[in-house]
Amino acid sequence: MDVLTSKSASDPEGYLAHPVNAYKLVKRLNTDWLELENLVLQDTTNGFIANLTIQRQFFPTEEDETGAAKALMRLQDTYKLDPETLSRGNLPGTKYRSSLTVGDCFGMGKTAYNDGDYYHTVLWMEQALKQHDEGEDTTVSKVEILDYLSYAVFQFGDLHRAMELTRRLISLDSTHERAGSNLRYFEKLLEKEREEKEKENSINKTVTSTEAVVQSGAYERPLDYLPERDIYEALCRGEGVKMTPRRQKRLFCRYHDGNRNPHLLIAPFKEEDEWDSPHIVRYYDVMSDEEIEKIKQLAKPRLARATVRDPKTGVLTVASYRVSKSSWLEEDDDPVVAKVNQRMQQITGLTVKTAELLQVANYGMGGQYEPHFDFSRKDEPDAFKRLGTGNRVATFLNYMSDVEAGGATVFPDFGAAIWPKKGTAVFWYNLFRSGEGDYRTRHAACPVLVGCKWVSNKWFHERGNEFLRPCGRTEVD
Repeated sequence: MDVLTSKSASDPEGYLAHPVNAYKLVKRLNTDWLELENLVLQDTTNGFIANLTIQRQFFPTEEDETGAAKALMRLQDTYKLDPETLSRGNLPGTKYRSSLTVGDCFGMGKTAYNDGDYYHTVLWMEQALKQHDEGEDTTVSKVEILDYLSYAVFQFGDLHRAMELTRRLISLDSTHERAGSNLRYFEKLLEKEREEKEKENSINKTVTSTEAVVQSGAYERPLDYLPERDIYEALCRGEGVKMTPRRQKRLFCRYHDGNRNPHLLIAPFKEEDEWDSPHIVRYYDVMSDEEIEKIKQLAKPRLARATVRDPKTGVLTVASYRVSKSSWLEEDDDPVVAKVNQRMQQITGLTVKTAELLQVANYGMGGQYEPHFDFSRKDEPDAFKRLGTGNRVATFLNYMSDVEAGGATVFPDFGAAIWPKKGTAVFWYNLFRSGEGDYRTRHAACPVLVGCKWVSNKWFHERGNEFLRPCGRTEVD
């Protein structure tokens, strides 16, 4: 414990960059702390007890622990990591190694179970059982694990395996009432299934779907609300990027002076094409390390869970598809904010007078923002009505940190993946010159696998840019 404390205290950001370390810390300070409280409450020293109670309010909550568990599952799915890999902490780019205990795996499985997520319940209860069978010392009993696992397997319609697991449970605890009633129920269902087969004269046909599941030993991940889930996650892993040699030849590097902006003539920015159509460019050395640290210092006290606007009600609310913390900085907050804003104006040739405030976002453990549009569509015309500046014409995204693994910005529609690089920025237009939305710019921030991702962005709006970016001759210019 002393070694653990020394490591985490000397480099807290580096230590918590490993998602397993982050999950275990949240779990210790939420679940395990209660046990410590109960132990020390036997101490009659009032001052000690009062201090313990005061500190508790700053610790993670049940919601935080659930969120941390779900973040690990998100990483597991997106980057195709099996529970064994996560449990052993074998992740790329990690400085501090950590592993999950039987109790940790059991906690992951319970979180999934309570959320009605039987797919992850099975995966993590199986891992807990595996480590238990290997002789790991734990306070969690096999009976508890088998109780959850057998029911989760049953939810997949796998009666044979559910019965097998329940029988194993009963062999360990013959007095377990729920297991006994479950076994009788499973046997009745299986008998009913056999009778139906006989009636249909299908006894000699090929193995049934239920038996096929048992033989494969795995269950398929259920489909969800995101139609491009597979494409999005593949791009996050660096797979399916549609950068062909032909397209590569159309991409160039150059010095950018902002259309001969006086401020950039002597010191132009290095500009690199990331994609040809839609045109996405990356600028180098946009922010210095000192500016980045100052922006982060200003943003940290104001960070709050990022919200999204409900398209039906227009009300800002938190959502599972956007997991990050953000804050907004004004030019009056510090000269560095005004300096960075002015620099973005010089690079893009667009005015910041009608742009939104500088948004700073931090993506921690499993932090992500699933595929979304930055501009408002026709079915949500009032999204930016209160601003009175029209739609979001362009996005300027500053990368304020390197990320050890994960955290790419991906565009599922045309198969692009852009990886964070500290001090650089990417820029693209969300609207055609006609004002019509470019639906190809639907993009996502991939979950952070290892590390801590910091970004800041500026959304430029239509008003004030009519003559700086005039209309084209066609709808898609």
